Amino acid sequence: MGARSSQSRGPGLNETDGHLLEYFRNTFSGGGGGNSGTNIPVQGVEASGGIISDYTTTPGAVFRSHIFTSTGTFNVTNEGDFGATVEYLVVAGGGGGGNSNGGGGGGGAGGLRTNLSGHPLAGSAFPISASPGSYPVVVGGGGAGVVARPGPGSAGPNGNNGNNSSVFSLTSTAGGFGASNQPPSRVGGPGGSGGGSSGPSCGGAGNTPSVTPIQGNPGGGGPQGAGGGGIGGVGATGTASGGCGNAGGAGLALTITGSPVTYAAGGKGDFGSTPSPNQPDNSGNGSHGICAGSGQTGNGGSGIVVIRYKFQN
Repeated sequence: MGARSSQSRGPGLNETDGHLLEYFRNTFSGGGGGNSGTNIPVQGVEASGGIISDYTTTPGAVFRSHIFTSTGTFNVTNEGDFGATVEYLVVAGGGGGGNSNGGGGGGGAGGLRTNLSGHPLAGSAFPISASPGSYPVVVGGGGAGVVARPGPGSAGPNGNNGNNSSVFSLTSTAGGFGASNQPPSRVGGPGGSGGGSSGPSCGGAGNTPSVTPIQGNPGGGGPQGAGGGGIGGVGATGTASGGCGNAGGAGLALTITGSPVTYAAGGKGDFGSTPSPNQPDNSGNGSHGICAGSGQTGNGGSGIVVIRYKFQN
C-alpha cells in the first residue's frame, strides 16, 4: 500500500507545505529578510554595581549609568552589541578650607576626569571586558574641616586634603588643602585642584600629578584668604583687606546621570567669621576657608564615580 498523504490545505498543498509557507511568511514578509514579528532586541553591556539609572536621550537611545557614591565594584557579565566601551566620570574628594586669623584659603576641588562624548575635557573611549569583568571602584572622601587653635591672635591650622577616587586604570587626585596664616608656608596644598593661600604666598598647584586633559586648576595666591582651584578655573586672588568670600574656581556641569550636575568647584577664601558649611556629598567641591575664632571649617565634598554606556535603541 502506498504512503498516505496529508490533508490538503489548498490546490497542490499538504499540511507540511502549509507549515513551511507559514514559517516563511512570518519570517520574511517584512521584506529584505527582516523579521516582522519577532525582532531580536539589540542590547548593550550587561553589568552590576552602584546605583543603576536608565534614561532616554535624543534621538531616542537608552543609556544606563552606574553611579558609585561609595567604594564598590563594577562587574561586567556581557559585553553587549554596541561595542564594549564605556564613558566615565571620576571625581576625587575636595580639600578642606583653612582656618586663619588672616583669612583662611579655600580648599581645592577634587580632580575631575571624564571621557564623556562632547565634553571639552573628554579623554578617549575606554574598553571593557567580561573576562575577568571585575573592576574595583574607589570613591574618595572630602577633606575634614579644622577647628581654630585657642588663644588670642593665634593662627588656625591648614585644612585637610581630600582623598583620591579611581576606577579602571586611572585616578583622580584629591583636592589640596586651604592654607592658614601660619608661617612659614601659608601656601595652599597641591592636588587635583590646588588649595588657596593665606598670606603673601602662592596657591597650591593644580593638575597634580599632571594628566591630559587636565583634572583641575591652581588655587589663588595672596595677599590672604584666596579661593581654591576648581575644574573650571583658578581660585580668586586674596585681598589685603581680608575681604570676605574670595571666589573659588568654577565647577563644570556634566550630563552623565540623566540630568546636568555641577562638580568640582573650589572653596571660597576668607568666607567670614562664621563656621563654613560642609560641601554636598559626591560633589568633589572644596570647602570654604574662614577666620580664626569662629569654630570649624566645613568638610570638602566627597567624590563620585559614574560609568555609562548605551543600553538599548
